[in-house]
Amino acid sequence: MPDSALVSHVVATTSLTPGEAARVIDDVIAFHAQPVEDYVRARHASLKTYGARNPEIFARIAEELAHRVVAAPELSERQLRRIIYG
Repeated sequence: MPDSALVSHVVATTSLTPGEAARVIDDVIAFHAQPVEDYVRARHASLKTYGARNPEIFARIAEELAHRVVAAPELSERQLRRIIYG
């Protein structure tokens, strides 16, 4: 169960019930706790599904990583490629 003060704040500022607010908070925390490597792999697969090419994908992922709540280290295209292909 997330912090009760945070749940109360989300309930007070949305139309969510306490249970729904707790579930959303847990979901957001889990998303941001995801290891960089897992995020990169999942995002690469997602963008590939929509037809993006690797140079575009790697640039986009690098930009996204810089803006995560807890910013990931700056990764070069080579480092991103090694996460995907080993």
